[in-house]
Amino acid sequence: MPTVAVLDMAGKEIEKIDLSESVFGIEPNVSVMHDVVKNYLANQRQGTQSALTRAEVSGGGKKPWRQKGTGHARQGSTRAPQWTHGGIAFAPKPRSYRYTLNKKVRRLAMKSALSSKVASSNMIVLDQITLDEYKTKTIANMLKAIGSEKKTLIVLPELNSKVVASAANIPGVKTAMVNTLNVYDILNADKFVVVKDAVSQIEEVYA
Repeated sequence: MPTVAVLDMAGKEIEKIDLSESVFGIEPNVSVMHDVVKNYLANQRQGTQSALTRAEVSGGGKKPWRQKGTGHARQGSTRAPQWTHGGIAFAPKPRSYRYTLNKKVRRLAMKSALSSKVASSNMIVLDQITLDEYKTKTIANMLKAIGSEKKTLIVLPELNSKVVASAANIPGVKTAMVNTLNVYDILNADKFVVVKDAVSQIEEVYA
């Protein structure tokens, strides 16, 4: 059973807690995590790319020269793909790139991502994050104290607008709630900072 230290906002260790073996202590499945990240990125695509085919570009109604006797290759339109200002062959059109993955696959990927952060000692548990006012400097000092000055994902047990807004101004820092967690954000962050109450929520959801 994995064990992690619980820190306060000053970086001081308060206690140690045991994490769920089935959520934070499994052997990470790299293949499944790759599939879920690929799915997440595909679902983020707008799918608005568009270009004109030869049927859609204007002009080209007249045959550029007669069929035979010119020495040139035969041509029927100046809007064929090989011509400058011609249409695009196999032109991209707006479409959805979304696809779904099995629920069990997504759960396994989430557990694998969480376990990989614990295994690499990149998961930090905080007792709580309290702010009396909107103050970016307070969050920046907290991250420095706990040794998380690179890309960081902060997971809160519930929405705290002061924490979210204060962290939003720090480059590379992202906040999330337990119900908005995704595998991509976990793996993309160098440090995975979780409030203690959020840990128990994660264990309940993915147990």
